[in-house]
Amino acid sequence: MTYVVTENCIRCKYMDCVEVCPVDCFYAGENMLVINPDECIDCGVCEPECPAEAIFPDSDDRAGAWAETNTTYAKTWPNITRKGVAPADADEWKDKPDKGPLFSPNPAN
Repeated sequence: MTYVVTENCIRCKYMDCVEVCPVDCFYAGENMLVINPDECIDCGVCEPECPAEAIFPDSDDRAGAWAETNTTYAKTWPNITRKGVAPADADEWKDKPDKGPLFSPNPAN
């Protein structure tokens, strides 16, 4: 089992989860993060740290649609090991539903 970052992260990208990850399995896209399932050790410490409530175990139905996205983009986006600065408008996007269409396949700058 692994954890999955879902669409709730889009345009929020707080990165609190990155700070607590003991194996540095987060990868940064332009407007969200993903978890590399081959590196995640299923410790679960990232899940409660996410202010956007965007991280779920892959066994959770809410993770299903985003599991492949995490796997795919963890192979091409840069690894992130420290918390960066969240977007200035992150709080405005935090609780907005259906952010999937806003997903950017571009890596973080």
